[in-house]
Amino acid sequence: MRPIQASRRGILSSISRPFSVSAISRLNVSSSPALKKIDPPPSRWITDLRDRIGKCIIFGCNTQQISRASSVLSALALEWKDLLAGSEGYLTGGRRGLDGRQIAWGEMDSFGHVNNVNYYRYAESARVNWITNFSVHVDPKHRQEWAELMSPKSTGLIMRSLKADFKFPMVYPDKISVYHKLRAQPSAEASNFMLDCIVLSHQHRRVSAKLEEDVVVYDYKQGRKTGMPGFMVELFNQTWKMQEVEQERARRRIWELIGVVEGIEKETWDREDAVEDMGSAGKGT
Repeated sequence: MRPIQASRRGILSSISRPFSVSAISRLNVSSSPALKKIDPPPSRWITDLRDRIGKCIIFGCNTQQISRASSVLSALALEWKDLLAGSEGYLTGGRRGLDGRQIAWGEMDSFGHVNNVNYYRYAESARVNWITNFSVHVDPKHRQEWAELMSPKSTGLIMRSLKADFKFPMVYPDKISVYHKLRAQPSAEASNFMLDCIVLSHQHRRVSAKLEEDVVVYDYKQGRKTGMPGFMVELFNQTWKMQEVEQERARRRIWELIGVVEGIEKETWDREDAVEDMGSAGKGT
């Protein structure tokens, strides 16, 4: 029996192609050398790439194609947090808030998922860590001033509002990583600043919740709002620039991985003369 022929309009015509435009064209680099704008990746790019690689392997890959597919799967396993957070401008590594925190059984409610109030606690704890990391790892010269921001001694930070947008319910067992970023470039004249926060589920490798925080800079001695201290403005401006660089790096890396998978697809099932490897099922007597 001859191998079953599978054209683009045949057996695999039902396979979804969420990235219909070439990954290279989606890089969309601006003409300005100072700032490169790269399109954000699709929201489910991690799961989608795994599924697409699986379809290629089921159809039939040679040794070289398997090697390339394995490199993508390895990158998804090792880099997913950095890429998922970084593609939205969040800094991981030494700037993280919470990393790999185990969800406790007692954080679930009677509905069988993590109670919503816990997300606010995650964000609060992560923000304190995010601020104190400046004093420990970034700006030890102003260690005391950074520490006092989290106390009512002199210049401190007060939460004016905290809002959450829940994406899907998490359940035990799972781990979370929580990151913060500056929403806008800081200004010395401003008496408040906005922070964005994401809660990542390790089990699902997705964003479980997004939060936005409006933080006021407050002079406890004068009893009124005040502008950012100079050391804050300087470090926040550096952080803002790092966020921009990381977002470009992470998005470029993701589109590179997407491009590798698109290449494997075009070499296997997504070509006019594609022939599916049916294994023993395609052999007759």
